[in-house]
Amino acid sequence: MRLVALTSLLATIPARAFRPVPIKTLQRNMSLQSTAKEALLSCPTIPLYDNTLHPVIGFGTYKVGFIPASASSTSASSEPTTVERTAEECVSDALSVGYRFLECAEFYGNESEVGKAIKSSGVPREELFICSKVWTTTIEKGPEAIRAQLEKTLSDLGTDYVDLYLIHWPVPGKHVEAYKTLEILQEEGKIKHIGVSNYAVEDYQELFAEGIKVKPAVNQIEINPFLYRKNTIEFFKKEGVVLQSYR
Repeated sequence: MRLVALTSLLATIPARAFRPVPIKTLQRNMSLQSTAKEALLSCPTIPLYDNTLHPVIGFGTYKVGFIPASASSTSASSEPTTVERTAEECVSDALSVGYRFLECAEFYGNESEVGKAIKSSGVPREELFICSKVWTTTIEKGPEAIRAQLEKTLSDLGTDYVDLYLIHWPVPGKHVEAYKTLEILQEEGKIKHIGVSNYAVEDYQELFAEGIKVKPAVNQIEINPFLYRKNTIEFFKKEGVVLQSYR
């Protein structure tokens, strides 16, 4: 049906609407695309506490190919919404233009599609920086559920490890235990770096008050021109924790 609709549309467009594109314009566009890919492939990095280089530009996969029920939804029974392009297609495009840092999460509901894109891309695993996050409902179920979810994430993404694994939200009464579970999984080699997401200063301090051994490498929080948390940013910079920002 799409082809028919397109054919009908083309039939209504005057012939004068179609103009030849000069070869120099095509060459310039191709050059710009090449330059953009080179820029992504060689984008700046930020060293984590162990001097691992964290790319400053990444491709976030939230609402890519699949829209999960909103975390702020008032209806617990809200049905997920699908979209036309799959996450596999979108992530394949991202990898083809030079993205090498992929930001994923259990909650996003599309890690198996992301894994298909990684596999078909031919990009060596060592060239990728893959981040994922464990969701609140899994954290509430305890250590075994967290372990099972990580195994599922690894299977879906087609990898033996993730470069960065985050606590998605500081679930009251549960997030410290969850973090300590990630420390064990890190010792087993399934996680290269542990981090947190949406943590306030008080949540971070609670981790240390409860005796964690590994400092979070990253705190992923909302930072943008409309929400610039100066005090929070300064605190985590002094702590040596890299801030990942999202809009």
